[in-house]
Amino acid sequence: MASVYGTKLKLSVFGESHGDAIGVVIDGFPAGLKLDLDYIDAFMKRRAPGGNFSTKRTEPDIPKIVSGVSDGFTNGYPICAIIENTNQHSSSYQDKMTIPRPSHADYAAALKYGDHVELHGGGHFSGRLTAPLVFAGALCSLYLADFGIEIAAHIKQMLDVSDRSFGHNVTKNELAELKTHAFPTLDPTAGEAFAAIINSARDKGDSVGAKLECAAVGLPAALGEHMFESAEAEISSLIFAVPGVKGIEFGAGFDFCRMYGSQANDPYQYVDGKVVTKQNNCGGIVGGMTTGMPLIFSVAVKPTPSIFIPQDSIDLANNCNTTLKINGRHDPCIAVRAIPVIEACTAVALTQLILKSSGRKL
Repeated sequence: MASVYGTKLKLSVFGESHGDAIGVVIDGFPAGLKLDLDYIDAFMKRRAPGGNFSTKRTEPDIPKIVSGVSDGFTNGYPICAIIENTNQHSSSYQDKMTIPRPSHADYAAALKYGDHVELHGGGHFSGRLTAPLVFAGALCSLYLADFGIEIAAHIKQMLDVSDRSFGHNVTKNELAELKTHAFPTLDPTAGEAFAAIINSARDKGDSVGAKLECAAVGLPAALGEHMFESAEAEISSLIFAVPGVKGIEFGAGFDFCRMYGSQANDPYQYVDGKVVTKQNNCGGIVGGMTTGMPLIFSVAVKPTPSIFIPQDSIDLANNCNTTLKINGRHDPCIAVRAIPVIEACTAVALTQLILKSSGRKL
């Protein structure tokens, strides 16, 4: 199973949703970073289950750091963090092997890994495994802060309701402010509408998807490579590790098909002696390399496939069609909890790009 990421910075994520614990080993993280445990805890709590818009599975999600830190500073050795699972309800998944859940990994996983594959709560395919990613992202965010880099995301669209988009010159202060919002939107009225949509889906036993928009400000120019090691590829490889993500677009993305070149291009100019572009349709990346403008991309997240409405499926034991009624505790929309996960993955990717570009230490 491919659960290892990276070259200069390597992550190995381990565990299952209903196992004793989940965790991550981070290899290649620079020595000398002072850990801000309050910052890490706040980052983790934004993703943790519980609350009005998520599963009722409650987990403290307190990472236990067992290596790689001495006297409150990273020491350059592999960092291992373990997060205990304390609130599993495995009885809700008794039909997992014989009746695959629509749009879950059950069917393909059973074929690939055989009768002993662990799928309670989704097993290693579960969104629960994003908790270790968030821990890694919190560390990387602290590292990036010393370079003046800030990352934040918001819900941009849900059904036919949209939040406003980041401006081409979005600032660090705007991103920092966004992360203080209980519901991650730029326009509070959009947040109210999104909350109503989620509540309506939950009341009907259904779920809803969303488009998320993420920005990173303060990046230097020329991070990344052309072709196979582009900044887009580095970010995308981590974003697609998040269960439920089905699409990504940078800058104007698929809207480029609606434009002429004269509309799409980002003209350069000097402002106070700094090279910037007059607009940012390319989302801060050209030729696989950052331009120094805000890095902006959007992510499509599918509706949670675990819904309480009866669905058609198959009975693999009896080779026949059947109907499945899912039980358990599930998010009516994963978008709210996915926001810090997307930020975390972005932070890991940008840290990788910085280490690959220059090997600079703190």
